[in-house]
Amino acid sequence: MMRPWHILLAIVMSALITFGLRALPFVLFRGGRSMPEWMQRLGQILPSAIMAVLIVYCLKGAKSNPIGIGIPGIIAVAVVVASYKRKHNTFISIIVGTAAYMIMLRCM
Repeated sequence: MMRPWHILLAIVMSALITFGLRALPFVLFRGGRSMPEWMQRLGQILPSAIMAVLIVYCLKGAKSNPIGIGIPGIIAVAVVVASYKRKHNTFISIIVGTAAYMIMLRCM
């Protein structure tokens, strides 16, 4: 059994590591330094790649359970595509698609 201070120490360490990883790019590229070309390319490619992985993950069980997972998944993918085409914002598309998927899972 973990003692309360062990749990607190784990939470503090996790918070510090997370903060450090989030702050690292701002520390490295402050001032007049520009990002390397490969990192700029990653910034252009990764949002679409992440969206594709999320869509594949969403539809992975569609064949085995088309009514319970397949139809809501396909509709949620359509919502994501439509919202991204309209707003061009990956974050909003993921939130709206996830909300649509969860609502459909509850209703079906």
